Formats: sequence, structure tokens, C-alpha cells
Amino acid sequence: MRGRRTSFWKELSRNRFLYGMLVPVAAYLLLFKYGPMFGEIIAFKDYRLADGIWGSEWVGVDNFVKLFSGADFYAVLRNTLLLNAYHLVFAFPAPILLALLLNEVRAEWYKRTLQNLLYIPHFISWVALGSIVIALLSPSTGFVNYVLKLLGLEPVYFLADTLWWPISFIASGIWKEAGFGTILYLAAMASIDPTLYEAAKIDGARKARQIWHVTLPGIRSTIAILLILQVGKMMDVGFEQVFVLRNNAVSSVSEVISTYVYTRGIINLQYSYTTALGLFQSVIALILVVAVNRIIKAMGERGLW
Repeated sequence: MRGRRTSFWKELSRNRFLYGMLVPVAAYLLLFKYGPMFGEIIAFKDYRLADGIWGSEWVGVDNFVKLFSGADFYAVLRNTLLLNAYHLVFAFPAPILLALLLNEVRAEWYKRTLQNLLYIPHFISWVALGSIVIALLSPSTGFVNYVLKLLGLEPVYFLADTLWWPISFIASGIWKEAGFGTILYLAAMASIDPTLYEAAKIDGARKARQIWHVTLPGIRSTIAILLILQVGKMMDVGFEQVFVLRNNAVSSVSEVISTYVYTRGIINLQYSYTTALGLFQSVIALILVVAVNRIIKAMGERGLW
């Protein structure tokens, strides 16, 4: 045991600068990820700011009963799951398809230029990008409706129509993140043995067959890991994009858990109620991650653990 301790301190001393780089990351996780878990007990209390966490009265599972008996909860849950399902079907494959196309570009300068242009939206905040989306989709002055008018079509109220709002939401999300999402897939494609493509060419496989039988199997493990992480977000659409693009006309399809927590918890000061909702959201996300991880491993791929 003493020898193990000695070797541990020797290893720590030898790589002290590398371990020192972990200190800010560990501090961030402790302060902003693990520290707030203490506040989850508010879900079991009638929390009042004046009384504090410990001084507030215990109410057991009353907040959860109130949560599950409210009609608003099920409408918000439905919207959250639907938007995430749309994202999983349409937005998740977008970086894969884009990476496959970029991987076939042989002119290196052209490929790098395309990549830089595709990465730019990721670094723009939703406050700025949302304003661009709203301007583009404006029924009176927007470029999209201008094109529709040239084609003899009636203008469409994209962000004020319950049918078009989810479509606009998913499309704008793809525009912002699809390009940046290609990074991991392109890195995985770069590690594929080039002799596999040569063997496929000798066997008479054309480009589509090479992609199907060589490229996609080569990045399958990366797709599996990212799929697990994406399913873990099924209960969380995110706040910024929804908050910027939503309005009262489409509240029936745009009110999701994150905006509901903001409205009820921060604006209306219902801390205990929204903490119970957040705890429920986290538990379901954990169950989804564990379940999908087991399914992926049962299919022969490496999971998260």
C-alpha cells in the first residue's frame, strides 16, 4: 500500500503541470455541476427566499403531485419531446451527410474554405442569429417570402404559424450547428485505412458503394456515441433558440421545459415547483442515456462506459 502511495506522488510530481491544467476544469464541475445538486432538495420543500433552503417547510412529494396533475406539464412535455424527436430525425443526420460530402472534396483549399464558412454560424449567439432568422422569414420584408412572391405564391408567416414554426426551428438549428458538427465525423473518416477504399475500387465498387461499405462503417462508433448523447438531451431542447424565436401566436407548440421553468420559476418565483420539474427532467434523461447505451453495446458498439 505504501509503495502505491509513493508511486502516486511520484507520478503526480512528474506530471504536475498536466494535472495542474485539470484544476480549472475540476473547479468548474464542482461549482457549476455538482454544487447545484444541493439545491435539488428544494423540490421537496415549500421554498421561500426569506426562510432559505433549510428554514423552508418540508412538503414531501407535494410538488411532484402538483406537477403531474397539471395540464400545462403534459403540454410542455409533449412539445419538448416532439421538437427533440424532429431534431433526432432531421438535424442529427445533417452533420453526417455534410461530412460525407466534404470528405469527397479533393481540392484542399476549397474544402478548407467550405469548412470555415460552415463553422461560422456556430460561433454566433442565438440573439444575433435569431434576429437574422426573423428578418429572413419576415412575411413583409423577408428574403424567403420575397422569393415566394416572385414565384407567384402567397407569403407565409413562418414564425407565427403552428405548422411552420417547428420547421423553422429545426431548419435554423441545422444551419447553426450542422457545419460545426462535421468536425468529429471528418476526424473519424481521416482515420479510415485508405487501403479499404483501394480494395473496394478493385472489387468494382463505385463511390456510393464505397461510402456505404467503407466510410459509414468506419464512423459507426462515432455516430453511436453522439447518438447516445443526443438521446440524453431528449428532455432538454435548450433555452436560447426557443426564447428568441417563440412568440405568443405559437406558444402551443413552442412552450418547452426550459422556457416553462424560466416563466414559472424565475418570473413567477415558483422555485419548488420548477425544481421538481428539473429533477424529473434529469432522472428521465439519465434513464434514456443508460437505456440507449445498453442498446448500442448490445449491437456490438462501444458505449459511453
